[in-house]
Amino acid sequence: MKEGPDIAQLGALIGDPARANMLTALLSGKALTASELAFEAGITAQTASSHLAKMQAGGLLSERKQGRHRYFTLADEEVAALLEAMLGLAAKKGHLRTRTGPKDPALRHARVCYNHLAGDLGVRMMDSLLARKLLTPEPDGLTLTAPGRACLADFSIDIAAIEARRRPLCKACLDWSNRRSHLAGPLAAALLNRFYTLGWARRLENSRTVAFTPSGEAAFLQMFVV
Repeated sequence: MKEGPDIAQLGALIGDPARANMLTALLSGKALTASELAFEAGITAQTASSHLAKMQAGGLLSERKQGRHRYFTLADEEVAALLEAMLGLAAKKGHLRTRTGPKDPALRHARVCYNHLAGDLGVRMMDSLLARKLLTPEPDGLTLTAPGRACLADFSIDIAAIEARRRPLCKACLDWSNRRSHLAGPLAAALLNRFYTLGWARRLENSRTVAFTPSGEAAFLQMFVV
């Protein structure tokens, strides 16, 4: 018998269409109830419960209870990064579900990927940080340089507080619409929250779209020059 990580089991968990729809819905970063996820998957609540139990057991989902409701989220950023990478590969290979509409360009421009910025602007931010050597690629990920620390501190990002969580500060995540990398990890999440705080952007209700104001996008483009 072969030994090592069982990608077949992981693939089977993600590969079911109903479960894939549930997982994609959770890429919004929001906690959703079993009923909401059943609606996203187009299945009954009873069937959804069975799928959710399997994904929890497989380490893909986390659950918390509040009152009578159970809320589900992706287990961690690694699961989100895997799903985003799979979306990118599916798009590259032509495995597309045709569901076009006015929201599609907005999603490609700026959206949330779990808890960080993705899309055109997310990729631009990553490109800018790398080009200006505020981030440097390393064999095991990305490193924030001294100039990068100074720049982000000036932007009111508390690097010490993020590092105190004892998690990797930042990493690359494959962007499905650009098929290139955007910035992920706690640093990326802090940056997106800072954009919200400054009023540069807001998250559209019931959507992964991040809508920048004209002045907010102008400020973003000025900060993240490429």
